[in-house]
Amino acid sequence: MDVHTKVLLVTANVGSLFEDPEGLLQTWLHEFLSKVSYIQPKFLALHLQEVGGKTYEKSMEHVQEFIRCLCDDSVMAAYLSVHAYLDEDFKSAEHFTALGNLYFAHIDIVSLKIWNFLTHNWEEQIQKDKHIYCGNIETIATKEKSKFPQNYFPECKWSRKGFMRTRWEINGTVIDLVNIHLFHDASNLVACESFPSVYCKTRRRALVHTIERFHSDEKNGSVPYFLFGDFNFRCDTDGVVKELTKNLNPYRADDTRIENNKVHYRNSIGDTVLTIGKKEFSHVDHKLKFKEDWLKKYDRELEPLKDTLDEYPINFCPTYPFEEDPHMPMDYMSTRCPAWCDRILMSPQIKEMVVIDEWKYGMIGESACMGDHKSAV
Repeated sequence: MDVHTKVLLVTANVGSLFEDPEGLLQTWLHEFLSKVSYIQPKFLALHLQEVGGKTYEKSMEHVQEFIRCLCDDSVMAAYLSVHAYLDEDFKSAEHFTALGNLYFAHIDIVSLKIWNFLTHNWEEQIQKDKHIYCGNIETIATKEKSKFPQNYFPECKWSRKGFMRTRWEINGTVIDLVNIHLFHDASNLVACESFPSVYCKTRRRALVHTIERFHSDEKNGSVPYFLFGDFNFRCDTDGVVKELTKNLNPYRADDTRIENNKVHYRNSIGDTVLTIGKKEFSHVDHKLKFKEDWLKKYDRELEPLKDTLDEYPINFCPTYPFEEDPHMPMDYMSTRCPAWCDRILMSPQIKEMVVIDEWKYGMIGESACMGDHKSAV
């Protein structure tokens, strides 16, 4: 940046936190604030997905407490400029994304501006502004928010998937910061039929749609961007299963009920090594197997977009799906093949703006229970 500014970008799917606020919320805040305290960024961007959790009608009260605890902590005292956008209007199916974009600018920032997507101009002198927008935020002009087109959704059923972006000028450098939540895999059995899976194709379609929307935005123009959120990227499940089942024999239990349709892979003495069901993916060495280096070569969803989106090398274990039990913070649930869902991507121009060798890409809360997703930073 024109004046070198230390920036911290964090993405976190926080759905689990609001379903068990007493067990998880304070731990999550402690891990997050410890990271902020350690890095001491001048500008902090926190992108949240599934704000309020799956039972958001009951959980929204906890969101306000979460924001209050975050903003009032002593670690955040020097961040005088706060802009928070929390999409909480769950009664509006065609607009609701459950995304939360939170931005904190340190008192030391010399120049700070935010873009108005309605007037197509900068709003200036915001170094000491505090704006927390929640509930229905459709008319707030300093953000752009959209769900994906309805025909992109599986079976055309609305779910909380879309993007929200803001544009900043930080010490003379202009960037877009985009929060995104893409579609998940509904069934492991379908996911392992081929690569790219039907789910992978749907995610890619929505991602390309979003990027093209930014590039063709004549009124606001196109600027370098960070795109960080829960992409729900999954490993090439077909390839993973083939790797894990070499020299194993498949066995399918006789059960006429589709939901119980599981495939067991057994070794030569009849022991089950891998079981795959619609929502089961269980390996005999589930705790450690997916933290080994072999899995990385199956992280392939970004391959067709390598000229459009950039990413720093991943040197951390898959961010999903972790156990939500505080006593098992480093273990994966046996529901899905572990994958790097939570990512920080960027347009190719961004790397030219970053001071060489001054970047770090990792995870928050490696040894703490952060819910089913670990945060990428």
